[in-house]
Amino acid sequence: MTTTEKLTALRRAMARRGLAAYLVLTDDFHASEYVGDYFKAREYLSGFTGSAGTLLVLPSRALLWTDGRYFLQAESQLAGSGIELMRSGEPDVPTLERFLLTELEDGSLLGFDTRTVNTALARRLGNKLRAKHIRFAGDEDLVDALWPDRPPLSAAPVWELGIDYAGEARADKLARVRAAMADEGADAFVVTALDELAWLLDLRGNDVACTPVFLGFLLLTKEDAVLCARAGAVSEEVKAALTADGVRLADYESIYGLVRALPRGTRVLLDGATANYRLTQSVPDGAEALDRPSPIVPMKAVKNAVEQENFRRAHLADGIALTRFLRWLKCDAVREGATERSAAAKLEEYRRESADYLEPSFDPILAYGPHGAIVHYEATAETDVPLEARGLLLADTGGHYRTGTTDVTRTVALGPVTEEEKRACTLVLRGHLALAAARFRAGVTGENLDILARGPLWDEGLDYNHGTGHGVGYLLSVHEGPQRIHWNITSNARHTALEPGMIFSDEPGLYLAGKFGVRLENLLLVREAETNAYGRFLSLEPLTLAPFDRDTIDPSLLSGRELAQLNAYHARVYEALAPHLDAETRVWLRGVTAPLGK
Repeated sequence: MTTTEKLTALRRAMARRGLAAYLVLTDDFHASEYVGDYFKAREYLSGFTGSAGTLLVLPSRALLWTDGRYFLQAESQLAGSGIELMRSGEPDVPTLERFLLTELEDGSLLGFDTRTVNTALARRLGNKLRAKHIRFAGDEDLVDALWPDRPPLSAAPVWELGIDYAGEARADKLARVRAAMADEGADAFVVTALDELAWLLDLRGNDVACTPVFLGFLLLTKEDAVLCARAGAVSEEVKAALTADGVRLADYESIYGLVRALPRGTRVLLDGATANYRLTQSVPDGAEALDRPSPIVPMKAVKNAVEQENFRRAHLADGIALTRFLRWLKCDAVREGATERSAAAKLEEYRRESADYLEPSFDPILAYGPHGAIVHYEATAETDVPLEARGLLLADTGGHYRTGTTDVTRTVALGPVTEEEKRACTLVLRGHLALAAARFRAGVTGENLDILARGPLWDEGLDYNHGTGHGVGYLLSVHEGPQRIHWNITSNARHTALEPGMIFSDEPGLYLAGKFGVRLENLLLVREAETNAYGRFLSLEPLTLAPFDRDTIDPSLLSGRELAQLNAYHARVYEALAPHLDAETRVWLRGVTAPLGK
């Protein structure tokens, strides 16, 4: 069916139920950033494939909200569908809540699947729409009946990470979380986010592409722990290990009944950012729902000593693969007739030579020329273009290793570049270097540091429409909170101080629609620096090991300090990688990491 036919069928189902509007989010039952194929209802209906977006269907209109990362992509993919693009955060673009309040009539019914709407959003909608007595109808997934070949709900095997990788035993993590529950005055805690569940139980899976997690919920009390997982996903061996640590198994869908069966007086901790609305509504009368941030989030964000050392190992392996790939891009790719997609496959080939490599940490972004201006571009058979011996290629990729997760971006000159391109690359590099060099007082948040990366661009009246940095999980989600580097303090209610052991990305960019895009990204580890009479100071260790392309840099725009920092980084890259490279690649790396001067 075409998009128009799908929307027509949905509207017929809405009319039969008296719905004035129907909401389709990107989420699964756990508010995950990336979701399994079963949950891609918004993509099925609209044709928009981005990882963030909300579709609203009315009897005579359909609208899709997405953020600045996806404006160009959504504009292209929604063309001809009749779906209006709502550019979130832009002037005169109403929020979903405000639009519904304006457009829906008093007493209307708003439909959605309560399992795919998180509690925080449901409550925001309810508070906003109460003035017009708009009610929710959330018991049905209307898209399911319209999707004849819907992929099945995944039940991939669950596997144990192991103490050598996790650095902390499952029993110890459970004890830590129970202690945090006691501090909150909670008798029960429903763990809903998939990455939190995987971290807590030292388990991994393959139910979500590019995110090695498994579908499940955990109901944790002072004496009991019940893992609600997909039937057949947990082997007898893993089940026995869980049982030894006091964790018993139940069916995935049974979580709602278990919550409904909690006794009167139970205080139930749920994080409204990830707990779906049906789950919150399942808390019985006489029990109390405590909607508070999950205590697992800050625990997971601070990597222990074993995880930190493993992350370094992962980035060494990734740096070897990346350096071989960058040499191939510069020397052989155009001659061999490479395209965006074949270049991505080449890098995957190099990464797979590492024994610890598992899978990409997100779909690779290999964007040549104008495609680089699409922040989250993903080449398809229809958009794939050959690489030419001129201009810029933006390569944003990452990998999951047993030793950790990587995320790195380099912008590469495939031949001659214009002065405009070189200037853009150098301005972005200056911002990247400034953030990487930061030393700061303990207590500083990412919002405090963002100006370092944006400053060189803001000085020129330029900017980029995405965050500067995000946390990264240990063989979990490549985008992990609570830490983030972002300028807009109003866009995030939870401001988090950076702590030693946290890892975040440093990825400023610049995008000129129809021309090119630039982004440069390393992962940084927060470390102790010193404590003196002025307080406790922290610094940053670059984990990523890959050269920046000197052909994209105008040294005259760099200060002496910036040149020294770049040269020191390149010296570190060469020293770490050279012993692991073949002679040809080692010689090439020596040349591209040689000191750069004015």
